[in-house]
Amino acid sequence: MPADLLEIRDLKKTFSIAHGLFARPLTLTALEDINFTIHQGETLGIVGESGCGKSTLGRCILQLLAPDEGQVLWLGQDLTRLPAEEMRKRRQDLQIIFQDPLASLNPRMTVGEIIADPLRTLRPELDKTERRARVLKTMESVGLLPEMINRYPHEFSGGQAQRIGIARALITEPKLIVCDEPVSALDVSIQAQILNLLAELKDELGLTLIFISHNLSVVRHVSDRILVLYLGRIVELATGDEIYEDPRHPYTRALLTAVPIPDPKLARQRNIDALDGEIPSPINPPSGCTFRTRCRHARDICAQQRPPLETIEDNRLVACLRWQEIEVEEQANQPA
Repeated sequence: MPADLLEIRDLKKTFSIAHGLFARPLTLTALEDINFTIHQGETLGIVGESGCGKSTLGRCILQLLAPDEGQVLWLGQDLTRLPAEEMRKRRQDLQIIFQDPLASLNPRMTVGEIIADPLRTLRPELDKTERRARVLKTMESVGLLPEMINRYPHEFSGGQAQRIGIARALITEPKLIVCDEPVSALDVSIQAQILNLLAELKDELGLTLIFISHNLSVVRHVSDRILVLYLGRIVELATGDEIYEDPRHPYTRALLTAVPIPDPKLARQRNIDALDGEIPSPINPPSGCTFRTRCRHARDICAQQRPPLETIEDNRLVACLRWQEIEVEEQANQPA
């Protein structure tokens, strides 16, 4: 069993939202009761609709946002309690790849300067020659030619710009990289190239990845386990095969329904469990199960009681009061 690299305990993050000159600010709960562990060398996919808290969770893990409550344990050490200088030293092990490749690159800096920038901050003992050698080696590992080192970001396509972002994340030789929707702004053919590159780098360098996306088909390609978020709470956590072949939470089923199937015949045969309505406001979430307002399986108990995140079948987690009943109902409705 791989060692635990990162453990999240009871994480909570809120934001104050102003809504009038003299009115008391409203509280938006972005994350609540977040608990999970990441093992060394694995890829954890985090999926959910826009606004469910995926990127906020990634930034809280990296301490780019300070959580209100809970712990972020990195190799047993709580990052939320570290002084600023100590946290700065940990940045070498914790890096991020952003969603928009061009927007994340400084247009006034060359590719070489962008990739070397973390070294100037985190590895000041390296001289200019050593930094350049590292930059060229990292550029080669992500498929960038050495002659590109003095070019500027605007001279590159979106896929090439994302390779620059990946190189910048790799330059410090990190242990964990948070990939915040790194392919959502790219064409489908380029997405496949970047996903394959990340998979190769993970195996070659022994990386641990957190892969954030709203696209379950993309997450399946790279993830060992998948965490499903809804309105700031975990509703299911299981291996990729379990999520795709036997989803337990109604929200996970609905997300899978949105994944296109190339075969029209198979698409017509699958069980449709589509989402109704819009995601509720995190400022005033529904009582009980927050998904109940969009769930066709909801009953009165779902409005009265918040479902706990319970362990089923070894290490699989699900937060639904009726998941067993739903399975029985669906089996009964199967054609003979």
